[in-house]
Amino acid sequence: MGLRAPELIIILIVALLIFGPKNLPKLGKSLGQTVKNVREGMEGDEDEPKKVEEAAAEPAPAPEATVAPVEDVVEEDVVFCSKCGAKNAADAAFCSKCGEKLA
Repeated sequence: MGLRAPELIIILIVALLIFGPKNLPKLGKSLGQTVKNVREGMEGDEDEPKKVEEAAAEPAPAPEATVAPVEDVVEEDVVFCSKCGAKNAADAAFCSKCGEKLA
């Protein structure tokens, strides 16, 4: 690209001024990871069928069971908002938290 030592030094000084000395290692690390991911993506086309077969052979993780707290058990005088999940009185037309119309 025709970049020699003086040009590279000027680019590094400008980068240091723009990003600061604390952010340069983070910037270098993210740039390195990006280059690595691009290389793996270009080489990954050949390995793709193997990865799909390996993923199919692995058992799926068991879903976690969720238990509702005692106070959230169905109550006749409470309606939950479908948008934010807040408790509202059964006769309320709008949510007291977000203002959404209750069903």
